[in-house]
Amino acid sequence: MPWDHEDHDDHEDQAGLDDHEGRDGEPEASDSLRTFGAVVQALREHAGLSRAQLGALVGYSKHTVASVELGRRMPDPAFIERAERALGNTGALTAAARHLSRQPGLASWFRRWARLERTAISLYTYESRLIPGLLQTEAYALALFRAQLPPLADAQIDANMVARLKRQRLLTERPNTAYSFIVDEHVFARRTGGPDVTRELIDYVLERTAARNVELQILPAGLGVHAGLAGPIRLAETPAHRWFGYCEGQESGIFVSDPKLISTLHMRYAKLRSQALTPEQSVGRLELLRGAP
Repeated sequence: MPWDHEDHDDHEDQAGLDDHEGRDGEPEASDSLRTFGAVVQALREHAGLSRAQLGALVGYSKHTVASVELGRRMPDPAFIERAERALGNTGALTAAARHLSRQPGLASWFRRWARLERTAISLYTYESRLIPGLLQTEAYALALFRAQLPPLADAQIDANMVARLKRQRLLTERPNTAYSFIVDEHVFARRTGGPDVTRELIDYVLERTAARNVELQILPAGLGVHAGLAGPIRLAETPAHRWFGYCEGQESGIFVSDPKLISTLHMRYAKLRSQALTPEQSVGRLELLRGAP
């Protein structure tokens, strides 16, 4: 389920997948990762470069280059783009990257997304299933983790909670990042965890979204047909002003880099913004849902 994937993978990512470190800790490599790594190695050797020299050209350590070449590490978009330029702009790496995957799939995709989140200058999130992880309280997150199927062990729940709280620091540690959240009204009205948990959650969301760089819009329950019927949307803008997306479902996730698909997601997100309540109206709707203090 999405609430477990998000933090289990983020926990692994932050524990051992910093972009410029030689640690990886990722699960078993897929054939596509090994193939991509072999292409990187062949182009590097053809160019007469050592792993350290290529690392210096692309801004990563020689250990990261080695992990990519051996198929142990999912390369992030910056590595692919820089390595493509450094190794002759043949187009081979860009083409091979389109087929990258890792077993079981979701873990690697979310780790790529988690890395983007930590440096993004804009983050857009539309959610129709649950409160976005960046806005969850401990009590709300705990209710989700305890409802996970198959059930999680206490140690897994604790690890997920630590990762969730660590990831939430993005909202306060990156005041220059523009955060936009659009959340379906019924997600709050469901009262996950009970009335007390919901009231605490709404108070927390109102506090977090009062910051100048954080915007929340509620998609009203009675809207009917809207632009988000295909599911949740996440969009991130890098410091180099490139956009990427992430879409998640049952036991699966897709990292999106194709410009045409990004354009479609932007179009849908823009429509959702126009269909949702304004930030001011959304505050009023949340206060109504919360009820008397």
